[in-house]
Amino acid sequence: MADARSSARSGIAEDVERLADHLERVNFGAYADLLQRPWRLAWLNWVGGVFRGLGIGIGFTIVAGVALMILDALTMLNLPVVGKYIAELVRIVQAELHQPTY
Repeated sequence: MADARSSARSGIAEDVERLADHLERVNFGAYADLLQRPWRLAWLNWVGGVFRGLGIGIGFTIVAGVALMILDALTMLNLPVVGKYIAELVRIVQAELHQPTY
């Protein structure tokens, strides 16, 4: 009877130890701290959103620039059907770039 109790206790102790290890790995303490300080959570979310927005803006600018360079190179190939549409698109974009802003 005593052996069954001690083995049950050791099994529970092992379970508690595994649970503690898991909570430590997922950084549950920092998450609980954020939940207790909502202004810090709001601040971190705001800063993350600002940097995410900057990354999207810069990334889109780079992708659009590369796409326009490729389209410009395709116009130099004088493809009969596609070249006319690409040339018109490049002309529109360049006209917008050289238009004064107010």
